[in-house]
Amino acid sequence: MKTKKVIKYIVCWLKKYIHRSQSNGFVIGISGGIDSSVTSLLVSMTKFPTLILEMPILEKTKNFLSIKHAKFLTEKFSNVSYLKKNLSTLFNSFCDIVNKKNIKSSLELANVQSRLRMLTLYYYANTKNYLVVGTGNKVEDFGVGFFTKYGDGGVDLHPIADLNKSEVRFLAKELNILDEIQKSKPTDGLWEDERLDEDQLGISYEELEWAMKIEKKKNKNIYKEKEYEIFKKYKILNQKNKHKIKSIPICKIPHFFR
Repeated sequence: MKTKKVIKYIVCWLKKYIHRSQSNGFVIGISGGIDSSVTSLLVSMTKFPTLILEMPILEKTKNFLSIKHAKFLTEKFSNVSYLKKNLSTLFNSFCDIVNKKNIKSSLELANVQSRLRMLTLYYYANTKNYLVVGTGNKVEDFGVGFFTKYGDGGVDLHPIADLNKSEVRFLAKELNILDEIQKSKPTDGLWEDERLDEDQLGISYEELEWAMKIEKKKNKNIYKEKEYEIFKKYKILNQKNKHKIKSIPICKIPHFFR
């Protein structure tokens, strides 16, 4: 992949989009992961006002990677500002209201955390007339739908959603993203046991990328048992999350009813 050209293209695309939208800048949530780190740096490179927002919820330890990345961006770009807003009290209040005592132990509460972060991003976006920037890659967004509907999936634009995880890593290297971030294992940070993305998916990003490429081929030659099992897992995840991958269905009323 021609990383330099891809980087330039994305930055130009962002500039064109914000001009058309007549918005004042961008707001993006950072986690210390490679996707949000790459995306936030690309957005910062537009020179438009950029607010990077860290939103911890019930963190046992400080997320030093997100803090380091925020420091890196604010020192490198004068258009970047950083805010940290702890949403733990808000999340605890929600759990009290719905009478849920086993905090961070269920998928529905993991999704609530993601949606609280979305609400916070849009609060700041609305106050400043900014655009909320998504950080999902192609595998997550269009392969297996590994995101929360109206959570981290609730954004205004997706700069890296046409890049596979491996391609995001190429960009991270070209952009000199912190080595610790490049080497860290992907996690959505929504679980108390700090489980990784691959633990949740039951399959690696490399395997998912392979399966997505195989699916596009007319002749799906899968000879090995392991290859078949990988492709099968991918198809199960893809079908299960089709409702997130596809646009929201609209009930079209027949013209002769009108």
